[in-house]
Amino acid sequence: MKSLRRRVLLAALGTALSACASRPAPPVQHYTLGMSRADYRDYGGAKSDPCDAEQRWLNDELTAVNGLLARFINGTEQLSNPRALEHAQQVELLKEAQASLPKVLDVHEGNLRGLARCGFKDKGAFPEISRRGQELLKEARTRLSESDAVLAAAAVRAAQEKWKEETPQRESTARGTWCTANPKVGEATVFYARQGLAGDTTWHFCDGARVEQRAGAEPTFVEPEDLNRKDRRKVQPPRYLEAAAHFPAEEIDRPPDGTAPKSASPAP
Repeated sequence: MKSLRRRVLLAALGTALSACASRPAPPVQHYTLGMSRADYRDYGGAKSDPCDAEQRWLNDELTAVNGLLARFINGTEQLSNPRALEHAQQVELLKEAQASLPKVLDVHEGNLRGLARCGFKDKGAFPEISRRGQELLKEARTRLSESDAVLAAAAVRAAQEKWKEETPQRESTARGTWCTANPKVGEATVFYARQGLAGDTTWHFCDGARVEQRAGAEPTFVEPEDLNRKDRRKVQPPRYLEAAAHFPAEEIDRPPDGTAPKSASPAP
């Protein structure tokens, strides 16, 4: 009787072990980033062992993710150069990666960690796949860690470009609001003031005169163009400089996000 029970227990244990050993591989997950695509399996998430996987499949999956990460890193290397032709495209790729790539990185790291426990870890291409994978994981995470600052800077630049494009319309609207149809030369009426991205400020007057001030420099007066001798005598530069100095600082048209220096009122 005891012998029979032992055989039954051993048979049950063998069945259980066989079931564990034949546990199906995790389902293939499809991931797309920009123009790149990789198929992979989440062995850790499925509580499965990559060492039980078909070695050829595991090789292909790990290589595919490594390739996608390499393309992501190469495809975002111009993020620090806003003048690069592909900069806008790379910013969009970074936005996409920020939302979806961290999960893939965690899975890939877990799969590589599992590979390190496999008996075939030193065979074929697996050593290079593991080495390269660890390298790419570090580079990709570094790139993502910089994404908030990069995307914030890109948003500021986009806002500044829009601000620059709309500047002529704001100036025209201000002229129509504050100037008469035939402004008198010499009245020194400021209708619009703008601070540029470099911190230089210009005060515009209804009669065509301007006061200009570079950042850190003294303001200078620029008289209206094509004045005749009679009108030129009406123009008194100190009046224009004084009008610019007393123009409300809060009404100066400034670039977005306070990128230019705050001080923009010339000394009287």
